[in-house]
Amino acid sequence: MANDETVGRYSSLARAALSGERIVGCGSEALGEGCFGAAGYDDTEGLPEGAVRASLGCGNPLAVAELRAGETVLDLGSGGGIDVLLSARRVGPLGKVYGLDASLDMLELARRHADQAGVTNVELLHGTIEALPLPDRSVDVVISNCVINLSDDKAAVIAEAFRVLRPGGRFGVSDVVTDDGVAVDPGRREAVGRRIGCMAGALSVAGYRELLRQAGFVGVRITMTADHGEGVHSVIVQAVKPAIGPGLEIRPMRDSDAEQVLAIYQAGLDSGQASFETVAPSWEGFTAGKLPHLRYVAADTETGEVVGWVAASRVSARPVYAGVVEHSVYVHPGCQAHGIGRALLAAFIAASEDAGVWTIQSGIFPENTASLVLHQALGFRVVGTRERVGCHRGIWRDVLLVERRSTAIAS
Repeated sequence: MANDETVGRYSSLARAALSGERIVGCGSEALGEGCFGAAGYDDTEGLPEGAVRASLGCGNPLAVAELRAGETVLDLGSGGGIDVLLSARRVGPLGKVYGLDASLDMLELARRHADQAGVTNVELLHGTIEALPLPDRSVDVVISNCVINLSDDKAAVIAEAFRVLRPGGRFGVSDVVTDDGVAVDPGRREAVGRRIGCMAGALSVAGYRELLRQAGFVGVRITMTADHGEGVHSVIVQAVKPAIGPGLEIRPMRDSDAEQVLAIYQAGLDSGQASFETVAPSWEGFTAGKLPHLRYVAADTETGEVVGWVAASRVSARPVYAGVVEHSVYVHPGCQAHGIGRALLAAFIAASEDAGVWTIQSGIFPENTASLVLHQALGFRVVGTRERVGCHRGIWRDVLLVERRSTAIAS
């Protein structure tokens, strides 16, 4: 979590604001250049003056959050409340906005501003961004303005954001990052952090992407908004929790899923229409043949039961094929025709593009029409037929070769 010094600093700023002082969370020379504070907003008309003056962020997450009427929003580190009030305006009376802050003084300041604005769809919560005081799958959008970089456990923050988001929910935050693999004098970089006043151990761009992937997010986009020198940037970070039907959730595959994943695999093999294989491998054999970063399951949110999975294998170790994978997708036989396979495959496609994959391949028996229709609906095309390529249960069978070329990655 953010350390006591950080919470104390922001509490002091809140107390100053409560007494009517003008507060600045970042160095004065950074204002405007990096869209810090109220300078990052163009729609503050009608807000309490104090809420605008107390804005301490490094950007405007609402510029990309695309909030819709009736949605539920969570603002991590809500501070004086400017993003909470703007969100409440956008989601309307049928929507709901939670503001969370670790500083009781900031919460008092935000409540004053909410009362002044006359909003009725806002609830302000005391807590840390590493342990959110909200139920699983309870919000549609998570926003934050230059707060995640203050946490000592950023992996926990991002995992918690994934937990409280509903399937299809969106993550859209402003934050501070550092360049990947750029050698910079630590003292000079620390000086930049002090100058902008909004950085305490920021993630690299690659590090941010990896934590989002580990949590289960897909569709990751990190957009630079300001360059502060020495490899330090303000950014907008966007990602999505994979969408799926009610009562289900798509998340990364775990070792604890082994028994259920292999049982679903075996049920598919027993159908005679999934593969030339007849017996599922051991878990060790399964994991050895699959890429560790492209494995997902669909699970029942009440029981935790796995009802389907998707995973990828490397096509070749040659560098030229680094962006080419072969995938498999299996759904529990009792849960087919519920859109689970489509949701898994859509999530897998998004995750593969995040990972730089430009071609996804697979082989499908011509008789497996359901699989063929599913793949074609999601952009796969038949590129050829391997005739009588193998004998399966005494019958020589053809295999349709399908592939999907990414439209998001130049290939």
